[in-house]
Parts: sequence; C-alpha cells; structure tokens
Amino acid sequence: MKIIAVLGTGHMGTPIARRFLAGGNRVRVWNRSPERSEPLAAVGATVAASPSAAVDGADVVVVMLADAGAVETVLFGPDGAATTFRPGTVVVQMSTIGPDEVRAVAGRLPAGVSLLDAPVGGSVNAAQAGTLVIFAGGSADAVASAVPVLEQLGSVRHCGPIGAGAAVKLVANTGLVTAVAALHDALAVAAALGVDRQTALDVLSRGALSGAVGRVTAPGASFAVAMAAKDARLALRRPVPAPVLEAALNLMQAAPDQDADVSSLVSADFLKGC
Repeated sequence: MKIIAVLGTGHMGTPIARRFLAGGNRVRVWNRSPERSEPLAAVGATVAASPSAAVDGADVVVVMLADAGAVETVLFGPDGAATTFRPGTVVVQMSTIGPDEVRAVAGRLPAGVSLLDAPVGGSVNAAQAGTLVIFAGGSADAVASAVPVLEQLGSVRHCGPIGAGAAVKLVANTGLVTAVAALHDALAVAAALGVDRQTALDVLSRGALSGAVGRVTAPGASFAVAMAAKDARLALRRPVPAPVLEAALNLMQAAPDQDADVSSLVSADFLKGC
C-alpha cells in the first residue's frame, strides 16, 4: 500500500485522488480551498491543513495545479511541500507548465527526491475512467518507479528527460485548440450558408475535424478557456511562426466566459456574437 499525497483537488485532482483511493492506497489531499476536498474525505482521504503536512512521509506526491505560480507557492512557499520531502519520495508534477519551469523545479528539490514531469492528455472523464495518457519526462528509473502508481490513472508514455513531458503536452494542446478554432470557423460558415448545425457537425465528424467534433460534444470533459489560453501562451513563448495558434488564442481571449469549457467556443451563442 502506497501513501500518496495529491496537491490540488480541482477538476482533475479530485478524480485522480479517487482513482488512487479505489486502488487501495492511503491518500492525503490538500487544496487551497479546503471545502473542495470534503467529498474526498467522505470516501476515505485524509485532508491535510498544508502542503507540507500532506506530503510528510508520502511515497509519491502528485502535483495538479493551475499554473507555474501555484506550483512555486505550493512546493517552495511558506509551509510548502518541499520542506518535508524525504529521500526516496517521487514528485509527479502533472500541472501543465512550461518545460523551463519544470526543469527549474527539478533543480530546487532536496537531494534524494526524484521529479517526474507528467502532464496528462485527457479531461475529467478520462481521469474518472482511468484512461488518461501520461506524458512522462524524467530518468528511466524515475519513470519505472512511478509506473505502478500512474497506471492506476491510465497509460504512461516516456517522452524523454525532464521537460519533455511538458513539451509534448504543449504540442498536444496546440493541436486541440487550433482544431477547436477551425471547427468554430467551419460552423460559422455553415451558419452563414444556412446549413443546419447538426448536419454540419455530422459532416465534419467524418472528416479532418472529427477529433475536434468528438471533443466538443464529449460529456464530462472540462478544460476552461482561460487554462487553454494559458497553454497557448506557453507554446508561443518560443520564437516560432504559429499564425493559426495565434488566431486561436485571440478567439479564446474574446470568449465572454473564461471559466467555461473550450467547447463553448463553438456554441451557437458564441458564434452569433463573433
């Protein structure tokens, strides 16, 4: 039985913690808003008062937070997790942050603590079902040590050294948001030409945008527009010509509800307002 700490019990951290509980592990959780962890306490998780308390004595620490600033604070801020890491602990950094930030975290961890760069492909529904794809960056030994835990969440793909997992995740999210933006345009053309929305979706689901149609019509998925835009900005930090991604970012920044799922970018109401 592993002792697993999950730092961050938001949309993704909560189903991840539930998977670990279902696997017979002892699970400790921490969240900045403690009430978000109460449903997990009801099914057997221990709710810690601070990140340092959550990770004290843990074998594996999963970090699933909104951005690099949150990761910095939770690991290295006052009462941060790094103050109580013990040698042999494996830190699985699943937040979507940039490769440079991941490498910076690795360089600040105490001696004997291993970092696995492990963002995921898939949303809440995949986390609940245990079908996430985990993009792992790190040494072969670190990946091998974490696989028995991570396979409770889905499949593990070793992408390379620290930072490689974050890089692959940004590639994946670039594909997602540009495809959703293309679907937005296709549906806007359909509306302008008087093509029924469902007919357009049926036709598009059989072509190059089939993945985007599947994603925006999937139940149980949750990827906030603001988070998708954050990831697009991370990808655009590199000096690379990416006009389609830039256009997708502009579209996301124009969305009135930044907390809504990216599927809202192709909603009938949003299309009317463009």
